[in-house]
Amino acid sequence: MSSLGPLPAVVNADNDPLRDPALYINRELSQLDFNFRVLAQAMDTQVPLLERLRFMCISCTNLDEFFEIRAAAVRHAQEFGLPPAPDGMTPQAILNSIHDRAAQLVDQQYRCWNETLRPALHEAGIDVLGRHSWNHRQKRWLRAYFRNEIMPVLSPLGLDPSHPFPKILNKSLNIVVVLKGTDAFGRAGHLAIVRAPRSLPRIIQLPEKLGGGQTYVFLSSVLSTFVDELFPGMEVQGAYQFRVTRNSELVVDEEEVENLALALRDELVDRGYRPAVRLEIAQDCPRDIVRTLLQNFGLTENAVYRIDGPVNLNRVIQLYDLLARPELKYPTLNPQVLRDSDGIFEVVARGDVLLHHPFDAFTAVLDLIKQAAVDPNTLAIKQTLYRTGKDSQIVDALILAARNGKDVTVVVELRARFDEEANLGLADRLQEAGVQVVYGVVGYKTHAKMLLIVRREGRKLRRYVHLGTGNYHSGTARAYTDLSLITADPDIGNDVHLLFQQLSGLAPRTKLKRLLQSPFTLHPGLLQRIERETRLAASGRPGRIIAKMNALNEPQMIRALYAASQAGVQIDLIVRGACTLRPGVPGVSDNIRVRSIVGRFLEHSRVYWFGNDGAAELFCASADWLERNLLRRVETCFPILDPELARKVYRDVLQNYLDDNLNAWELRATGEYDKCTPGHDEPPHAAQMTLMQGL
Repeated sequence: MSSLGPLPAVVNADNDPLRDPALYINRELSQLDFNFRVLAQAMDTQVPLLERLRFMCISCTNLDEFFEIRAAAVRHAQEFGLPPAPDGMTPQAILNSIHDRAAQLVDQQYRCWNETLRPALHEAGIDVLGRHSWNHRQKRWLRAYFRNEIMPVLSPLGLDPSHPFPKILNKSLNIVVVLKGTDAFGRAGHLAIVRAPRSLPRIIQLPEKLGGGQTYVFLSSVLSTFVDELFPGMEVQGAYQFRVTRNSELVVDEEEVENLALALRDELVDRGYRPAVRLEIAQDCPRDIVRTLLQNFGLTENAVYRIDGPVNLNRVIQLYDLLARPELKYPTLNPQVLRDSDGIFEVVARGDVLLHHPFDAFTAVLDLIKQAAVDPNTLAIKQTLYRTGKDSQIVDALILAARNGKDVTVVVELRARFDEEANLGLADRLQEAGVQVVYGVVGYKTHAKMLLIVRREGRKLRRYVHLGTGNYHSGTARAYTDLSLITADPDIGNDVHLLFQQLSGLAPRTKLKRLLQSPFTLHPGLLQRIERETRLAASGRPGRIIAKMNALNEPQMIRALYAASQAGVQIDLIVRGACTLRPGVPGVSDNIRVRSIVGRFLEHSRVYWFGNDGAAELFCASADWLERNLLRRVETCFPILDPELARKVYRDVLQNYLDDNLNAWELRATGEYDKCTPGHDEPPHAAQMTLMQGL
């Protein structure tokens, strides 16, 4: 992997050496670097072929989202003259570096496809044919397909004074066509735009008689080849596919709107046509055509990415679902199912239940809600929903509970990125069923994952709680690693009750007994625990911190970790994605180690462990150590109180991942990630595989 920068020389900055910009890695570049680690999975011959294809497509999709959100935010910062990031880079410098680094990633993605995966697919009897490799029979069939299935839905637009440059939808496939000659009205041709409607399939399968049943072509190849049929009597001198990526962050001033749902609906209408941030264009497109496109999109040269293949490369993921080739995919995972004939409430009443998804089935969480919906002793259900997916069994159960007379309150986060439209529909559906729907707190996304069920048991009311690190989404529970705690602990139940009062009413800030919460107690609570380990180490006693999260960039947390390292605290951080802390800097972070795990499942669980001089504390949380999570969101951080369950989390989720020497990458002080390999006489160890083998 290439470096994100030279080893820093520490100097005094603002009288606090721990604020020195040289001690921080740029967040955007660190985020980009994660996608190189994902792409490395696509190049790993030990990974099944179609899974390698999937990893390549994930890196492409991640890059799309990076430009839609992260690069767009930097461009916004540049336009408004915002100050440099903690690493000292100005917005313009970040944009320039993004272009250089992203261009490297794009080049590697297309090399992976053209030189590695497509030939490997061919060897496996799966062909994705480029336009220059079609034989006569295939080309004749595709021409007929173009005329019958594609051409009737196309609306080519010639560019002239009466036909200005059209609106181009975010991430849509388009062809810019260079023409010579005159049309039926005597208008001289120059340029035309052909937009591919999203109703058209991006991957076309050829009949078995033409390719053996597993032969495919890209829609973009078909459009480029037969586009001349759209302009009879004119000469097509060139046809070049392109795609524009736009800022997709919805901005709603919640203080100024009377109805957040209506405001979001209005914003969603325009999301696909917001300011452009990136232009992908065919490698052979002439420079003057590129300049014309840039001018129309309001972009500069550092937003252009020339590509050697289809601009929508991530669409090849369709092959994964189309092909019934189990030998080219990971073996099916059969998760452990919580079984007890007494029912889920009786199980939890006897003791806390801890689930590690996807190794433990998500069905226990589903059963908890389903049983509550029909249980005559259940009086009330309260739940937060951030992402649920389509056809959610949880939503069906909540609706059933409301119809069965339970008091059901759901906090729906309308601003869950890219799920806004789905959540608006979800909120409408719940309200129609009689569920009380709350949209959370103005200015703070509700990212907490919590469920509260109130039951009458004899003469008393008892609370049952589910708290998780991941969303209430059955699909991601099979693809992401997450932790779930189901408990009837009275203190945790009361804390969650108070949190729901805050979210649904105007309750004051209340001191919680067990939980830490953002934006009030989580950030200071973590700092206090880091400082406690620092004091222990400074007094000559062992100081130890292990934390697992998805991203880290909050400057105050980083400075506290640096100070702890200087005092002698041993710190291991398992950070999947962006990490702006530099480990291993002499005199500053010598005692900090950072690693990233990239494997079959997306690492998503957040776990924080503090040694506490032998009386260790272990927390799970919905929050990463990002500014937004710690300071501008509603998050929950919950302790694992059962000593045996705490030991299990430590063993399976922390130590197991620190022992990984096959899927782990270690971050160096330079910002470079090095792939771990087993040492001499060291057995190979893959954390996720170890957990699967334990089923």
